[in-house]
Amino acid sequence: MKKNVGIIDRAARILIAVVIIGLYFAHVITGTLAIVLLVLAVVFILTGLIRFCPLYLPFGINTWNKK
Repeated sequence: MKKNVGIIDRAARILIAVVIIGLYFAHVITGTLAIVLLVLAVVFILTGLIRFCPLYLPFGINTWNKK
């Protein structure tokens, strides 16, 4: 697995996930929408931590700038 998620992309994913989780615990989002968004938040956190997004492969996207 080659890294394909850059620093800004990684920070944005984790920030969005934290916001979604915060909205859930503040009871702003509920029901089915909450479940879908929480699953998305978990995916964002995992892809941000391992720096690999499988959805980037078919599109040839790579935000990782290896120096």
